[in-house]
Amino acid sequence: MEFNPILIVPELYQLLLILALFFQSLGAGPHRPGGDEMPPAERWLPFFAGFGVFVSIVSWGAEGLIFGGAYKLDALSQFFKVAIAAGFYVAVLNAARQPSLEERKRPDYFMFLAISAWGLMILSSAVELITIYIALEISSYSLYAVIPLRNVGPKGDPRAAEAGIKYILFGAVATAIALYGFSYILASQHTSYIAQLAKANWTWSAQPMAVVGLSLFMGGMFYKLALFPFHFWCPDVYQGASNETAGFVATLPKLGAVVVLVRLAALLKPGLEITTLLAVLGALSMTYGNLCALAQKDVKRLLGFSSVAHAGYMMVGLVSGTAEGLSAAAFYALAYVAMNLLCFWVVSRVASDGRNLQLSDLDGLYKRSPALAFALGVGAFALVGLPPTMGFMGKFFLIASAWDHGYNWLVITLVLNSAIAIYYYLSLVRHAYTHEAGEDAPVPDNSPFSVCGAGILAAVVLVFGMVPGGLLDFAMRAGKQLLP
Repeated sequence: MEFNPILIVPELYQLLLILALFFQSLGAGPHRPGGDEMPPAERWLPFFAGFGVFVSIVSWGAEGLIFGGAYKLDALSQFFKVAIAAGFYVAVLNAARQPSLEERKRPDYFMFLAISAWGLMILSSAVELITIYIALEISSYSLYAVIPLRNVGPKGDPRAAEAGIKYILFGAVATAIALYGFSYILASQHTSYIAQLAKANWTWSAQPMAVVGLSLFMGGMFYKLALFPFHFWCPDVYQGASNETAGFVATLPKLGAVVVLVRLAALLKPGLEITTLLAVLGALSMTYGNLCALAQKDVKRLLGFSSVAHAGYMMVGLVSGTAEGLSAAAFYALAYVAMNLLCFWVVSRVASDGRNLQLSDLDGLYKRSPALAFALGVGAFALVGLPPTMGFMGKFFLIASAWDHGYNWLVITLVLNSAIAIYYYLSLVRHAYTHEAGEDAPVPDNSPFSVCGAGILAAVVLVFGMVPGGLLDFAMRAGKQLLP
């Protein structure tokens, strides 16, 4: 079909934000003449990022296949673009008062976050493997630059540099594995378009090279999702990066990984070797992540292992082989982003000096900041999967979609792991409500900005948990387009 710019309005709008931040970063610095003429990025960007959410919502109905069939506008892509735009908006708000970032680096910091979100939007519509790979790299390279940007104390924080190096090294390995897998797929199936790959045979007996290639290519997505055994970077990067940066890394890149895995999972059926591999990795990931989280005292490290477990939960929907399963995975990915943005918002507001929070730093939070303590409780209950939150509905949809489709053992594993997770998630609430604060407890940010942000995010998690119909219907429409 003919190229129509109206189809890619969200991507074009995000690109305009990147250009504006780029030109502001060129002039940033103490020696620029008239350096205070343009308002700081953290003052104007939240308004324009918020308008970007509106732009994405208006583009919900866009459909088409452009750029030689490599770029598809459908219900799935538009669902995730709205989620990415909303996540970027919250991440910008969260980072607007980042205490551990130098003033002169702020335009560059926000520019790299915007580039990463732009790459994820492209990833949502990419339906050709090399296009997926390029979009994945666009979203990743910018994060390599922002993770080390943390200035805590007179000499900085060496953990931030360590986190940046680990993210780069593990990212390079994942990239190499994905490219190697792509070469196998191209050699065996002679195409890189998902629509044509859907017609191919993916059994080990007929196409062993293709099976190996697709498994390796998915490894690049597993890295972004922090699925076992591609998870080793996750807790260290969360711990080393600033609280606001960790909040971005923990949420939006997961959306990009899930949308690609949903498209690739549409190629597979229950019982295939690759499908079984996904199920096994999902079970290992949720079990390993939850068991490791039990021993953590650093809140961000705890949330890091939590994300490893949640990556395993998402596999339950992907292996079901049904439109309902793919829809449930998409819905759960959105719920995961909302729950984690809420938790990281509270972490960033409680650690108003930029420190890493220990569980003991949450002691007595209900007295020091009742609103943040309540929001933390909502986030913890949602991550456990207790009603009436999005986490409960997301897990319910995953279980309902996968039961009796050949992987009942995986569903049972999910339920058992959810029971294990209750201990460490509710430890957050226990420290906030049943312990008394120590003398060195951090002073939380109780400004209207902090309280309103926490309240709105908590309301989103609760409202869409009680009334999930609209979001689920849109996700179901996306799943049925992939698997009629």
